[in-house]
Amino acid sequence: MENNINALSKQAAYQLANVTKTAPQFAAITPKWITRFLEFKGLESGIYRVNKVVEGETPLDVLCSSEKKSADIPEGFVDYQTSPREYILNSISTIINVNTQVSDVFSSPFDQTKEQLQLAIESLKERQESQLVNNDDYGLLKNVADSQRITPRKGAPMPDDLDELISKVWKEPSFFLAHPRAIAAFERECTRRGVPPVTASLYGGNFITWRGIPLVPSDKLFVDGLKNPKGKGGKTNILLVRTGESKRGVVGLFQAGLPNEQSRGLSVKYMGIDKKGVASYLLSLYCSAAILADDAIAVLEDVEVGDYYDYSK
Repeated sequence: MENNINALSKQAAYQLANVTKTAPQFAAITPKWITRFLEFKGLESGIYRVNKVVEGETPLDVLCSSEKKSADIPEGFVDYQTSPREYILNSISTIINVNTQVSDVFSSPFDQTKEQLQLAIESLKERQESQLVNNDDYGLLKNVADSQRITPRKGAPMPDDLDELISKVWKEPSFFLAHPRAIAAFERECTRRGVPPVTASLYGGNFITWRGIPLVPSDKLFVDGLKNPKGKGGKTNILLVRTGESKRGVVGLFQAGLPNEQSRGLSVKYMGIDKKGVASYLLSLYCSAAILADDAIAVLEDVEVGDYYDYSK
């Protein structure tokens, strides 16, 4: 009697094979360039007060010399605003629950608790970047002075528009901040004019630059209110920022010396295990931003990102 032996099927082989797995992939994670380019200051009290001189004539406005040698030395004093702006740290928090039975049995090759916490931390940091730009209290877009707001000449962002931004933040500007579509629109305008921007390597990434200032991409500057708009068109904003306390620029703020501190301004606290074997962790991130001088930031508003050109004509 003859026996027929079938070859091992692909599905059967798949069941027997060792599978090479990746850690959980989170598509929403971005490079978080904003927090890399901003200079940060740690706070002890959670409050940051920005004292400013009262605008007006002071001895500082008087020329140091006089034609008459016998002229009296000008007198006076430098006055300060009586109600300075105070920035209070904002808290971004979440609770992560991990079933201990799952973490005990299925923690090879990846520690389930560690992976869950890492994904939660990345989500908080994404939220932090969005708040730094869009928060109704301390967000950069909301706090640009009226004198530092301009609009594009023809809709699309042109080299002339970015030059005007530079004229608003001319004291050591640090970086432009724009949605990737806005940067692509600017590159198209440069190509059309025959002035392609130069590329520079900073913080481990490659950025196009204009007048030596990098254009930093961020989807936290929305297009028509969306991070990922579906159509080709839409309007957005482009920021130009000077950063650093010593330069009287924009400063990122965080709470220093937190208990259970994991990174800058981030605390992870173990809350215990309930009767069902679920472990809970409280994640809190304390952040804010302060603009020390009006000319530390400017914005190009209502930039159109959907203009394309047929170069064959």
